[in-house]
Amino acid sequence: MKTLRGPAILLAQFASDSEPYNSLEGMARWASGFGYRGIQIPSWDRRLFDLKLAAESKDYCDQVRGMLRSHGLEITELSTHLQGQLVAVHPAYDLLFDGFAPPELKGNPEARRHWAVEQLLLAARASRNLNLTAHGTFSGALAWQFVYPWPARPAGLIETAFEELARRWKPILDAFEDAGVDVCYELHPGEDLHDGATFERFLDAVGGHPRANILFDPSHFVLQQLDYLAFLDIYHERIRAFHVKDAEFRPNGRSGVYGGYQSWVDRPGRFRSLGDGQVDFGAIFSKLAQYDYPGWAVLEWECALKHPEDGAREGAVYIRDHIIRVTERAFDDFAGARRDADFNRRVLGI
Repeated sequence: MKTLRGPAILLAQFASDSEPYNSLEGMARWASGFGYRGIQIPSWDRRLFDLKLAAESKDYCDQVRGMLRSHGLEITELSTHLQGQLVAVHPAYDLLFDGFAPPELKGNPEARRHWAVEQLLLAARASRNLNLTAHGTFSGALAWQFVYPWPARPAGLIETAFEELARRWKPILDAFEDAGVDVCYELHPGEDLHDGATFERFLDAVGGHPRANILFDPSHFVLQQLDYLAFLDIYHERIRAFHVKDAEFRPNGRSGVYGGYQSWVDRPGRFRSLGDGQVDFGAIFSKLAQYDYPGWAVLEWECALKHPEDGAREGAVYIRDHIIRVTERAFDDFAGARRDADFNRRVLGI
């Protein structure tokens, strides 16, 4: 069995134009001060990281890694969540997602998509240059607006959507295969890959591609009312990244899973800082240890109530205290059990 690595933190929700949050070294000092040992880097944030340079220059990557090591940190994964979203966008969302791409691509969905694909290809090479083995992203969505089948979906609509999604992602997955890096899709409402059933559909469409894997985030399953512990039993072989994010779901007489278009603070399902929600992280960390999860435990902080600084500070301690240092021997070794074929036959009376 393997001991999970951590604690680590995704920097995306904390980065800003103010010090220390406007540079990678500033955020490295900040994260290290809380006790983090790893950081997940949002590759779209040029204040922190130059994705194109990282794809082209091993020297740049070595400099970044060396600076982080000086603060006791490692890179856990790069994230292309915003770029991955743009690999597949239904026209209904064009205006909303234009903000995820460079301004000069505004109003040009096809150019935006090509830019997003190129960003993923750069991320594959950058991950290889950084000696990383996993990468976090979103799948994008062509069919999300049809998640509730009313009006009734035309026969074959979802199949066509996933065939197209697979067609767009297959070259990207092949590039990550060449780089030796797993693509870990965060299963998230709003994405075509948002639960186990949709991940299976996609995996079939890409021919069981070995680099098509999962970023496990139980908070999104709480909000969908999906059994996140059973999910680990079913899909543990494909889980290669882990966001430690809490959530709660408290339905009432006015709204439930769909949230009634309310703000996050008023929705029955909402994200919380670690320890403030309903996720059973004790059971999750136990199952990940049981199944030899090979990666990091990375805090993704999102909470409608708590200050982010408090969430980051408390999160490092919470993750550290939940990581199970796995045993190197069986608890009953003291009883003298031994392997001896002749002795075992005698015990069985044969």
